[in-house]
Amino acid sequence: MLRNRFQDIMQHLRFDDRSPRSDQAKTDKFAAISSVWGSFVTNCITCYNPGLHITIDEQLFPSKTRCCFLQYIASKPDKFGIKFWVACDLKSKYICNVFPYLGKDPNRPSGERLSENVVMRLMEPFLDKGRNVTTDNFFTLLSLAQKLLRRKTTILGTVNKSRWEIPQSARHTDRNEFTTQVFSTSAATLTANAAKRKKTVYILSSVQSVVQTDNTTKRKPNTVAVYTTTCGVDVMDQMMREYTVRRGTRRWPVAVFYNMIDMAALNAHVLYQACTGTKERRVDFLVELARELAHSHVAGKKARKEQLLRTQPSTPSPGKRAMCQVKHKCKNNHATVGCVHCYRYTCGKCRLQIPWQCQDCE
Repeated sequence: MLRNRFQDIMQHLRFDDRSPRSDQAKTDKFAAISSVWGSFVTNCITCYNPGLHITIDEQLFPSKTRCCFLQYIASKPDKFGIKFWVACDLKSKYICNVFPYLGKDPNRPSGERLSENVVMRLMEPFLDKGRNVTTDNFFTLLSLAQKLLRRKTTILGTVNKSRWEIPQSARHTDRNEFTTQVFSTSAATLTANAAKRKKTVYILSSVQSVVQTDNTTKRKPNTVAVYTTTCGVDVMDQMMREYTVRRGTRRWPVAVFYNMIDMAALNAHVLYQACTGTKERRVDFLVELARELAHSHVAGKKARKEQLLRTQPSTPSPGKRAMCQVKHKCKNNHATVGCVHCYRYTCGKCRLQIPWQCQDCE
């Protein structure tokens, strides 16, 4: 593809109908790309059956485009971007469900927290099947654990020390190093582990009813050991950043489209390995995927060029000479005869003797 052609496509790239856009934007902030995004998410949910462990976290796609839901997170490397809530499979890093954060949702119940609403929306297609969901301290709540247990789903995640679920007796900051304290209810178990002095980690789990510590010096409880092995969204984000199609843009729908392509490419690699049973490097798969996607365009372009060459006369007009269209051994020689296979005008340096044909058709 020519550079000017690519720039022309990117300049006019749109994902919706322009006429009703203003009316849709009043009720849907994501209207400029919501139809395409909805199809993508539906395919992600229906094309793969995730394992028993699903992780939920946020993803900040780097962007400084002008939109009303752009986020600033100081703890992230890129600071500014569009935030997505992501649920991915722990083992394969397949993106099972995802939706963007667009600000305050008017459809969210008044008494329900944002974190609880996000987890239930992401896990809705995968509930009632005995799965476990791993979250960080932003999402983990006792009420969420109780709600998930009613849908045959367990939760494992860290808890913020300011949550009301943590008892007053567990809020001590002067714990001895490598000590563990356990609190349990009918729905979940809270583990307070001091891996370092004056640094306590709180983990809420509805998976393990009994908490045990190992025999090492650190005496790490099993809830902490399981949690450290069930974090997948950060790895997924790192894999997407390694091979990305993202480039500079001032339009937020195009930025979302770049993120969607990266997610689709990651999911395609997982599906390819699951369906064929072969292990292939992701970079090799992406190169072959790009070639196959461009094959129809390249083949059509080649067919149109051949048709154009077939329509031109076998020899130039009397008294005139054409330019060599092969340029295999010459720079810009004149030609009077066409190749018998590809119909391109060929000079004496770029032809074979009998029959008259160019070097490329040898």
